[in-house]
Amino acid sequence: MSPVPTASRSGEEGVLRRALDRFERIGNRFPDPSAIFLVGLVLVWIASAVLSKVTFTDIDPRTVVRDASGTVIRSSTIQILNLLEPARLVRFLTRMVGTFAEFPPLGVVLVTMLGVGVAERTGFIQAGIKVLLRLTPRAWLSPMLLWVALISHSAGDAGFVLVIPIGGVLFAAAGRHPIAGIACAYAGVASGFSASFLPSTLDPLLQGFTQSAAQILEPGRQVNPLCNWYFMGASSVLILLVGWWLTDRVIEPGLNARLVVDGDLDAGSDLRALSASEAMGFRAGLGVALLLIALLALACLPSGSPLRGADGGLTSMGAPLMEGIVPLIAGFFLLPGVVHGIVAGTVRSHRDVFRGMAESLGTMGAYLVMAFFAAQFTYAFRESNLGALTAIRGAELLREWALPTWVTLTGLVLLALGIDLVIGSASAKWAILAPILVPMLMQVGLSPEITQAAYRIGDSCANTITPLNPYFPLVVLYCQRHARSTGIGTLASTMLPYALVFLVVWTALLGVWWGLGWPLGL
Repeated sequence: MSPVPTASRSGEEGVLRRALDRFERIGNRFPDPSAIFLVGLVLVWIASAVLSKVTFTDIDPRTVVRDASGTVIRSSTIQILNLLEPARLVRFLTRMVGTFAEFPPLGVVLVTMLGVGVAERTGFIQAGIKVLLRLTPRAWLSPMLLWVALISHSAGDAGFVLVIPIGGVLFAAAGRHPIAGIACAYAGVASGFSASFLPSTLDPLLQGFTQSAAQILEPGRQVNPLCNWYFMGASSVLILLVGWWLTDRVIEPGLNARLVVDGDLDAGSDLRALSASEAMGFRAGLGVALLLIALLALACLPSGSPLRGADGGLTSMGAPLMEGIVPLIAGFFLLPGVVHGIVAGTVRSHRDVFRGMAESLGTMGAYLVMAFFAAQFTYAFRESNLGALTAIRGAELLREWALPTWVTLTGLVLLALGIDLVIGSASAKWAILAPILVPMLMQVGLSPEITQAAYRIGDSCANTITPLNPYFPLVVLYCQRHARSTGIGTLASTMLPYALVFLVVWTALLGVWWGLGWPLGL
């Protein structure tokens, strides 16, 4: 491989680096997400006090009552409630603990992390990824690496610290450009973050915010944790195929022409080594996982199964199977993880299992703080009726514009992508946007489920090009193991084609999906 002239490469990277530095400076000026919610809460209090004196003529859709023929027989206009009145302030204070404890995403995330954390800390997830990658021939490295990256979404951020460096090692061992391997894995883990054919911790996390937002207009509205599963499963196939083509036809040829491999190709080679104990543990854990799947399938088969809903369905809202999907996901990670640990020797007593749970939840401190303030903000936004008023007025504006639905969805994707460049956390952004966007778009006929799906596309695609991604500097270091000249500009310019192409084809898939009227999930 021959290097390009230094001046040319420096000039190209200089422009990109300045742009990225500008994004970084803007992003660094943003306060912590918890502070954003605290400021938002104060603004809601002030706005509720001011607007409570205004008389609105907008009909509150929650008060509309229709007869059997669909004719409206009773309705009332919306009224903003002053949350600074003493009685409402006292209620806010007495409800504060309950508001936090009942915040829908909180328990969902914590329960899921109990199982996933054990599977990760006993080494079950890591062993499975290594097995998949070791069985892959050279010509199929790119699709297999992308597939493993997509699977890693079920384990949260595990892919960033495991799959990405392994990608570089595997490509180098196969005689291919190691940075192409890192880029391929990074694209699957980050730009394809929401695409997965397996349930992930992100599904219930976002669903909680979506459901809370939908209930601003429809208090009884339920959103299934797997409401985007079908679409995201199809998206994973799309991301795999497009990412494979980009890696082999666009990214790697470009790297071969301009970036010399001068690092230590043996760096991180231990990541591809699977010990005998790990192999035995993984076989045992995989056997338990398959057994659990078989038992669940058998339990669901009878028409009178207690896992079925009142209508006999398994996936309808209210069906016990769907109501228990979060603990089931946790259990399907927990039990195989424990068995793997016992066989592999990473679990020597029950204390190791509970220590794994504790360590997993110990990493959730920042999320818990954010969830506390997000819960208070969401409660105030809902109780003041500001959320409903925003939704109604926003819907009226959209009706006046009369934009095609696909334009509205594309705009939502681009909005999420733009915010992703300055706020990294998917849950933090959605906690801010959901109470506004979900009820607003419900008023123009877009379901909470499709709004969430559009958000997930925009949130994912820019993850590889924003330096505000906390793993971005780490990926630069991974690259420098193989090519010491790699910098921020090198990585960003390498990943830009993934971000742009994924954005276009993924948004197009959503438009086609909506146009055909296919269900997004359960």
